[in-house]
Amino acid sequence: MKILVTGGAGYIGSHTCVELVQAGHDIVVVDNFVNSSMEAIRRVRKLCGTEFPFEEIDLTDGPATDRLLEKYPVDVVMHFAGLKAVGESVQIPIEYYRNNLGSTLSLLSAMKKHGVKNFVFSSSATVYGADAPVPYKEDSPVSRITSSPYGNTKLMIEYILKDTVRAVPGFNAALLRYFNPVGAHESGEIGEDPSGIPNNLMPYIAKVAVGKLDKIHIFGNDYDTPDGTCLRDYIHVVDLAKGHVAALKKLEENCGVFVCNLGTGKATSVLEMVKAFSAACGKDLPYDFAPRREGDLPETWADPTYARETLGWTAEKGIKEMCEDVWRWQSRNPNGYRD
Repeated sequence: MKILVTGGAGYIGSHTCVELVQAGHDIVVVDNFVNSSMEAIRRVRKLCGTEFPFEEIDLTDGPATDRLLEKYPVDVVMHFAGLKAVGESVQIPIEYYRNNLGSTLSLLSAMKKHGVKNFVFSSSATVYGADAPVPYKEDSPVSRITSSPYGNTKLMIEYILKDTVRAVPGFNAALLRYFNPVGAHESGEIGEDPSGIPNNLMPYIAKVAVGKLDKIHIFGNDYDTPDGTCLRDYIHVVDLAKGHVAALKKLEENCGVFVCNLGTGKATSVLEMVKAFSAACGKDLPYDFAPRREGDLPETWADPTYARETLGWTAEKGIKEMCEDVWRWQSRNPNGYRD
C-alpha cells in the first residue's frame, strides 16, 4: 500500500513510519514541525535505509492539503497530526479544536475529491466515559463529553469519521484507541522529543534523569489506587506502531468502521513508573507530589482481547524495556533532536 502519514515527524508517527517501511509499504510523510523536527525524518530514513517523500504542510490549510493528495495518489491516510497534551488542552482549548478538527476536515475533504477511501485514526482511550468500568472494552460507553478538550477532539473526530463512512460508499475508517505510549526505538535513534517542558510523564522523567529538569512532579497521591497515584496502561511505542500496521488488513476487508483498543491490559501507577525508570538509569530520581491535575482520571487500562482476535496483534514489550529504551534514547540525545 501507499500510505500518507500525517504527523510523521512526531513521536508515534516516526516510529510507525519505520514499521510501515519495514513491512513493505510505501510512505509519504507530512508534518508542520509544531512539536517535531526534520532531524526525526532524517533518522527515520537512516533506520529504513531508504528515501521517501516528505512535505512540510499545515493540514489546517485546505488548499495545501488538496494539492498534497493531488501530487501523491495514496491508498490510505494514517492520521497522527495533532496537539496531544491533556493538561495543556485544558489551558488552550481553542487551539486544540482548531488544529485537531481543522486538520481532519481538510484531509477528509481532499480525500473525497481525490477518491481516497481508507483512513486510520490515532484516537485515544480518553473517549471512554468517566463512568465506564475498567478495563475498557471497545463496546464500553463513550463520553458525551470527555475530561479534557484534547479528549473531546478525539471523540468528535470519531463521530466525523463514522458519519463519513455512512455517507461515502466504500469509505473505511480504523479508529485505534490507544492508551499511554512510552518507550523509544531500540536503536536510540528516534524517541519522544517534546518542545519545552514536557506535558507527559515519561519524557518528563527522562529529562530529570538526564539532568535537564530538577525533579518529577507527580500530580495527585490521594487517588483510590494502591499507592495513591494514577494507574495507566503504558504501551511501548514500537508495539503501538506495529498495531497500526496490523490494522491495514482490516481496511483491505472493507471494514467500514473498525474500532479497536491498542493497549497491554496491564495497569502501572505513576509512582511505579518512576521507580522502574530509576532502575533503568541506575540512580534514584527525585520527585514530589503536587495537587491533582484537571482532566486526569484515577485509572485507565485496556482490555486487549479484540485486537488479539481481529488483528493478531499483542503488545510484547514490558515496563522494563520501555524504560531502558527511553533511557538509551535520552542519554544519547540529552537535547533531543537538537543534538
